[in-house]
Amino acid sequence: MTKLDNWKQNAPDHFYGCCMAKLRAGSEPPELFASSWSDKISPLLWRVPIFVWAAIIITWSVVSFWGPREMFLLYMTHWGLVMILLESLFGILVCFRKKQVEFSDAAEGMPLLVKTYWVLYNITVPLAFLISLFYWGVLRTQSARNINYAPDPILDLMLHALNSGLMLLELVLSRHPSRLLHVMQPLYFSGVYLLFTLAYFFADGHDPWGNPFIYPVINWFKPVETLVVLTLTALFFALMHILTVGIAAVRDFVLKKCTHDKSGLYNDAFEP
Repeated sequence: MTKLDNWKQNAPDHFYGCCMAKLRAGSEPPELFASSWSDKISPLLWRVPIFVWAAIIITWSVVSFWGPREMFLLYMTHWGLVMILLESLFGILVCFRKKQVEFSDAAEGMPLLVKTYWVLYNITVPLAFLISLFYWGVLRTQSARNINYAPDPILDLMLHALNSGLMLLELVLSRHPSRLLHVMQPLYFSGVYLLFTLAYFFADGHDPWGNPFIYPVINWFKPVETLVVLTLTALFFALMHILTVGIAAVRDFVLKKCTHDKSGLYNDAFEP
């Protein structure tokens, strides 16, 4: 039986796993999540600086926030910043776990620590790309005349440009896989934010300027337009996940060619 035939045979199970956003370890060992392209380079080399950067930028953002501090987490940008902090933190913990002890026996499955990191990674990388795309492609063009989301231009670049650059660095330098079937993990995360905006609307919430919305393009007083924007955003989020998987596949293809690794590609995107 070919690999394609096997995939077709298990398609219902894959579909169910995709809808449930399940993580099922394939042939990759847990140690892969604490590895980089080179055995001589530890992921701590970039995960620790990313964690420190995220902690500094969160502090800077809170201190210089343009509205009441309790409104800080209204914005997806700040959610993405917190996700970068958590993703890098768990990435660091995975590296330390590898140094201290072996992860687990293969029969016991993938450790919870590694699974948690993998889910955070699957969400955070495409989320950073989406935030940059949404900000520069929508907010800066549609609402720049009326609302200034970036009173500090340097912080603006940190939040909406460097965030994607750092997650691209994590993606390119890491060695663990990205799966197409994990697309529902970022989409469910976006669904949580959607429900949050809806709950905030029904609670008569306002932005720091007194507007009855968080973003002008997500205004529940205009439900049709808002649903169109949210649908397009979800599609772009899925595309960002596909882009992430594609970059990971190219990364591992180049790695295989450069190292003459005969064991196969680590990032088989169609694995469950």
